[in-house]
This record gives sequence, structure tokens and C-alpha cells, in this order.
Amino acid sequence: MYDTIIVGAGPAGGTAAYHLAKKGRSVLILEKESLPRYKPCGGGLSPAIAQWFDFDFTPAISVKVDSIRFTWKLDDPVEAKIETKEPVWMVRRDIFDHFLVQQAQKQGAQLQDNTEVTGIEFHSDHWQVNTVNGPVTGRYLIAADGAKGPMAKWLGFKDRKRRLAGALEAEVAADVADKSTIHFEFGLVKNGYIWNFPKADGYSIGVGTFIGGEPQDFKKIVAEYAQSFNLDMKNSKQYGHPLCLWDGNQKLHTQNAVLAGEAACVVDPMTAEGIRPAIFSGLIAAAMLDQALSGDINALEQYTEIIHERWGAEMAWAKKLAGAFYRFPGVGYQAGIKRPSSTKVMGQVLCGELSYSDVAGRALKRLVPGFRS
Repeated sequence: MYDTIIVGAGPAGGTAAYHLAKKGRSVLILEKESLPRYKPCGGGLSPAIAQWFDFDFTPAISVKVDSIRFTWKLDDPVEAKIETKEPVWMVRRDIFDHFLVQQAQKQGAQLQDNTEVTGIEFHSDHWQVNTVNGPVTGRYLIAADGAKGPMAKWLGFKDRKRRLAGALEAEVAADVADKSTIHFEFGLVKNGYIWNFPKADGYSIGVGTFIGGEPQDFKKIVAEYAQSFNLDMKNSKQYGHPLCLWDGNQKLHTQNAVLAGEAACVVDPMTAEGIRPAIFSGLIAAAMLDQALSGDINALEQYTEIIHERWGAEMAWAKKLAGAFYRFPGVGYQAGIKRPSSTKVMGQVLCGELSYSDVAGRALKRLVPGFRS
């Protein structure tokens, strides 16, 4: 019997596996795909995550970007340097996620990839996890199987607080002349934005909407945006997928199990950043499950409380800011992004050097006259 079974080998699962294995706990990671596996994702990552690990992420980083460029309907550009200690990292998720799992394996974690979970059963003091390759058992369970995974429902979280957002992404192979600039476009899509993130050998281009609204032709919008970079989308495969945006604090633990990553709906409702919050949730899950394995009966409840206090409080500000900005993006662009200080601040937020609580109050007062926190 394993101390912990982790379902899902994404950033949350890999992080939890690494830290639990490093503590000497027996860990099994179950992943339905064969690693490395493609995952549609812009791949922007805050270098602040490095503080949570004791190894070098360089092998998993495609490029580092230190410039940011905004446009409004492909015009009215705003460009600036990201003046932070470390540039924003650009990663490809097949490489990054597998690298993280490999670090966990070096600490003793075991991996069964190409292994789909078909059901779970709780037996007095442990979980039986049924898979296509047979059952496995563990004292504790971390559900880190993403936005579309079944684990949350199987664990009884049928009515999670989450705001489902839509995204369409594509990888475009190209000779990237400028690997140091990330691009954000507002105005072509309603209630969201379009992005173009450089990688060593191409671009990750995507579009997302974050506060609902009428259906939009994402493929047409992305194709038009790609043309502004002289890129042809015809030969690129496009992937549509949901995002589980944070939509309020909620219980994230149950009998000998916790939710982590997108299964816990921790995606930033303002930027749709998902990798850093997933890693953070995996970090805290590992710490609390280690305490639970040592006999602390309140450890899983503390997991929920810590996520609320240290992530949920920030996301409450992000949600307010997203509501104001995406409903009136033209005003937001002129009153926010066009301000010389705003781009610098956004870079610091993306890099983890500033939090929403540091900046959202001032930003909302500019976007919503008469706003009171």
C-alpha cells in the first residue's frame, strides 16, 4: 500500500509527488497518457516557483522573455521591458510536466503512465483506485486530474464553485526572430484576450474568454491574429479546452483525499494563469498530507484553509479586476494598460513579485469610478 496515490501528472501532481517522496513517503503517480504528452497551454510561467524547489529548472525552460507588448484591435501598441529580477519563463508542457515528474522519480516516487483510472473505493482507512491495469491502494489520495477529470465528482465534489472558461490554442512552428517578447491582444475577442507566446522553435497562440457571453468564432479570431505575425494557421493543429477559473473559496478536502491543480479550480480569473497556482496547490497538498501521515487529524482541513488564505484571498481581487476590465475592455485599455506604470506592474504580477492585493485596489479605482474595496 502506498502512502499517497496521485491521479494526474501535471504540475500539481508532479509537485506533490516530488515533495512527498523527498519526505520519504511512498508515492504512486497515475497518468492516463504516456509521458511526455502534449498539453495545450500558452506555457507562461512565473519564475517565483523556483523558491519552492531545490533543483534547477533550466532544462525545462524553452525561452525567457523580458518584454511585453499589448495591442488593441491589432493597433495602438504598448511595449515595455519587464523590469523584474528574473524574466518570465516560457515552457512547453510536455517537457515541463515530464521534467517535474522525473525529479519526483529521482526522489523515489513511482509512475504508472498510460494508466487510466476507472473508479475509486474507500475502505475503512485507505483508498482503492481501480485502473485499466488493475487496482492499487493508498492511504491518501490527491486528485490532480485537471479540468475534465472525473476524480472530483467521484470524491463527492459534484457542485464545485468554478467558472468554466473556454480557450482555443495552437502551436505554430516558425523561425522566431524575437524570442524575448510576449504579446497580448485585446479588442478582437469579447470578455478575454488573445496571446502569442514565443518558444525556441515556434509560437503558442491562443484565445480565451473568462466571464461568459455569447459564442464567438475562436478559429476565425485566432487566424486573423496570426496573420498579423505573418503566420498561417492552416497547417497547425488547434485544441479547444475548458479552464476551471477560481470562483470563490470552497472545501477542497474529504475523507483521506484532497483536490489540487485545476481540479481544485485554482486558475487565475484575470490572466488564466494555471501553472503557478497548480504548483502551489501541489506544494501545500504535499505538506499537509505529510502531516496527516504523521497523525495530524486536522491536516486536510488545514489544506483547504491555507489555499483559501494564501491563494483565495488574492483571487478575490483578481476576480473583481477581471469583472471590471473584461466588461469594459476599451476603458480598461486606455485607463489601465496605456498608463506607463501599468505594464511594469503587470510584468511584476506575472513574475510573482507583486500580488493582486498590492495593486488591484488602485487599478479598480481607475477602472470603476467610485469603487470602494
